[in-house]
Amino acid sequence: MPEQLPTRKIRSFIRRQGRITQGQEFALEHHWDKYCLTPDNPLDTIQVFGRLAPLCVEIGFGNGDCLAQLAAANPDKDYLGIEVHRPGVGHLLMRLEEQGLHNVRVYCHDAIEILTNNVADNSLAAVHLFFPDPWHKRKHHKRRIVQSSFVELLALKLQSGGYFHAATDWEHYAKAMLEVLSADNRLTNASLTDTYCERPAYRPLTKFEQRGLRLGHGVWDLIFIKN
Repeated sequence: MPEQLPTRKIRSFIRRQGRITQGQEFALEHHWDKYCLTPDNPLDTIQVFGRLAPLCVEIGFGNGDCLAQLAAANPDKDYLGIEVHRPGVGHLLMRLEEQGLHNVRVYCHDAIEILTNNVADNSLAAVHLFFPDPWHKRKHHKRRIVQSSFVELLALKLQSGGYFHAATDWEHYAKAMLEVLSADNRLTNASLTDTYCERPAYRPLTKFEQRGLRLGHGVWDLIFIKN
């Protein structure tokens, strides 16, 4: 019989280097060791942050402005940002250094691998996924990060009472996320109608979102709490 080939892992992102500014390059060179973590070892939150506090994760933080705002507004919480695009990481490092924020650490790596290999089970107070790539073409739907396997991982890593919050401006993706999240009985929809939530005050409006709202685009927030 022919040799069984290993199954190729489907990634929910493409590594686009993009344009990097001098400021971002400077931040990556001079502040990487201060804020960025290596995926080689399990995350020791007390060693990394010097305390035991609620730990929140943002997957795919883009340029990091939202994450920096959340960290500044909630100094009693610790934040873990995961992003594969170096310009965005550099931009966040600039913000952290400018604002003197000490409650944020960053992985420039695949979020699924970090959650699986580095984050302890039942340890997360929150997981945020704001405006992920919708992979809107039908043939690319398999690349969407919110699949049943991802929900399985969420249920494993969130602590009891912890929540998952996703936001998207693609209604089709919102419906797909609602379906797959609702199928897991370890999670409870925070919406009173078992559909979508109003944007909570803690989630900052991004420039991208503000532009979309001005153009009449919809935004859908989903919040599910681990039982």
